[in-house]
Amino acid sequence: MMLHMEAKRSTDAKNVFLAALISGASAGVVCDLLFFPLDTLKTRLQSQHGFVQSGGFKHIYQGIGPVMIGSAPAASLFFVTYDGVKFLLQPHVPDQYRSIIHMGAASCAETVACLIRVPVEVVKQRKQALLYDKEKLKLRTLFRGYGSTVLRDLPFGLLQMPLWEYFKLCWTRKKRRDCTPVEGATCAAASVAISAALTTPLDVAKTRIMLSSTSADKKEVRISIMLKEVYRDFGLRGLFAGFVPRVVGFTIGGFMYFGVYEQVRQFCYIKFNGHTQNEE
Repeated sequence: MMLHMEAKRSTDAKNVFLAALISGASAGVVCDLLFFPLDTLKTRLQSQHGFVQSGGFKHIYQGIGPVMIGSAPAASLFFVTYDGVKFLLQPHVPDQYRSIIHMGAASCAETVACLIRVPVEVVKQRKQALLYDKEKLKLRTLFRGYGSTVLRDLPFGLLQMPLWEYFKLCWTRKKRRDCTPVEGATCAAASVAISAALTTPLDVAKTRIMLSSTSADKKEVRISIMLKEVYRDFGLRGLFAGFVPRVVGFTIGGFMYFGVYEQVRQFCYIKFNGHTQNEE
């Protein structure tokens, strides 16, 4: 009996891993490709070099190459970590403390995913802002924005994922049934909009750090220094540069991203188990 239960849990863990891997990769590629132009405009609005000098409305797919290479593994790594932590810890935690699990899982997932996301973002944003580096970027430069990206993405994830899980739970209780992929995506869009709006200043600082000169020293590319400089030069308006394309893009993108994720994950569970995860 014990051996049977262990074998079943091992199979379930494998299925959770594979479903997160496939659905995360699918969602990442689809959304990054579709919403890349909005991301380019947001980057140029936040650039210290100015919107027009950074390219304006021209060449809005500049930098799509590195994104297509890094999007799938970064998104997969995020959801494999997030769903993996939930799978391991949720059975041992009472329902009233599930939000703590979601926050912890989101923190772990963001930190791990940034190992791929940051170098991809550095290359992408420098291309989006039409910065042509004469030499290949050093490893230190590629990971220059790691701290600022984690500081941006951790609050984002800590807001977004628990809100998403909470909105889905409220919807489930109201309808007295599990959320469909479309309903789950709608909950995600609401959570993403709130998170994107509140973390815009951190995104502005992260963008400027990644677009800084390759010769800039450590002090110049600290997130606190960047925030102070932006506020000194442009006030609150500067801290929320790119707010509209960021929030609009993230909201629509969040709907599609989590919609694809939920749909593909549901398909994977049916394929692997013959039923959805919620039917277990």
